[in-house]
Amino acid sequence: MIRGQLRKLRWPALILLAAATASAQNWPSFRGPNAAGVADERGLPTKWQSTSARWKTPIPGLAHSSPVVWGERVFITTAVSINSNPTFKADTDDNDPVPETGRYSWRIYCLDRQTGRIQWERVAHEGVPRVKRHLKASQANSTPVTDGQYVVTVFASEGLFCYDAEGRKLWQQDLGVLDPGLHDDPAVQWGYASSPIIWKNLVIVQCDGHAQSFLSAFDLKSGSRVWSTPRGELPSWSTPVIYQGKTRDELITNAPKFIRSYDPLTGKELWRFANSDLIVQVPAPFIANDLIYLTGGWPGGRPIKVLKPGGSGDISIKSGERSRPYVAWLSERGGPYVPTPIVYRDFLYVCGDRGVITCINAKTGEQLYQQRINNQSIGFSASPVAGDGKIYFASEDGDVYVLRAGSAYQLLAVNPMGEPLIATPAISGGMLIVRGQHNVFGITEDKK
Repeated sequence: MIRGQLRKLRWPALILLAAATASAQNWPSFRGPNAAGVADERGLPTKWQSTSARWKTPIPGLAHSSPVVWGERVFITTAVSINSNPTFKADTDDNDPVPETGRYSWRIYCLDRQTGRIQWERVAHEGVPRVKRHLKASQANSTPVTDGQYVVTVFASEGLFCYDAEGRKLWQQDLGVLDPGLHDDPAVQWGYASSPIIWKNLVIVQCDGHAQSFLSAFDLKSGSRVWSTPRGELPSWSTPVIYQGKTRDELITNAPKFIRSYDPLTGKELWRFANSDLIVQVPAPFIANDLIYLTGGWPGGRPIKVLKPGGSGDISIKSGERSRPYVAWLSERGGPYVPTPIVYRDFLYVCGDRGVITCINAKTGEQLYQQRINNQSIGFSASPVAGDGKIYFASEDGDVYVLRAGSAYQLLAVNPMGEPLIATPAISGGMLIVRGQHNVFGITEDKK
């Protein structure tokens, strides 16, 4: 009787085990599960050379979007110029946009996670870009998002596109002209970079620009617009995140004027917190310790704000106010300009544009150390990711720095990739997936 019962349970148990294994490998969106940047995995690589990567796959075009992973599939996007060979400049203070007069082909690729082999390639759109780009940017900055069944990507003003996992195009939506750029001159266009997110049966996009700023949600299966909320914001390049609470879920956005929370089902604003004196906002909000972490902005010292969910109305700090019921802690300085920080094992790690790493107690705001990772580095745009007791920082110089997690600074390795790195890496199944200017690399621990 027991043997018969075991025989009956065998296949359901195997199915559950396979599902759990697949789930552990998923890195479905920008910065992975819940946009935290953290993978609960062991055996991640520490030291390697680009030539020792498990696989290396060339991807045509110019793009800064990050890879996303579901099971054994890696999805990545690019923009291929048909008439020229566009380039970008990593280390630049030049704010002038790059004129785009030639035709582009916006594409999505599916790679095999084990081998890097291209499984399918699809052209989403072809034409002349509707908006110019910053010299440091590309025409494909937004990271796609997937739930394993659907793959959704934003190609800026060229539209929102949805495919199934096998590469069949399901729907597309025109979002209008998305033109974020220099705050006081609408003619200076820098290009769009916010990434879509999937929440339940909705695709949600944050679109903050000169002509219009709005949040929109679309039905994941049909592409029909479910709600759209005007925001009255300045241009931003931040990706929204979902806080999943015990009594309600909140859609959190970061932008120059306000940090805001919305009901993700309806788009109704729940609360707002003033981002005083900011005119540029890039880093994404993220959730850790049941708190909302928001950083960056220019000018204003690049503050760090750690807020509690559950507010209502305007929860901004008023002049002379001592009671701050929705503020966990604040720092007027220490935030980054571009990379989104990470909380890993109770520590907040902030990477400045020039490679100054600051480690902070994530619950109290106490600074534990500050160290420049490389005096010669030209800069950092990619956000750090972490797992297996290590934090990975990809630099514009083309190096991946590996730090040991903890309250003391310890550099474990510097790994040259041979090409500039702007995109944030992904972690999946013991593999670090790194996107460079020309190639995508699958890097695993050397078993020797």
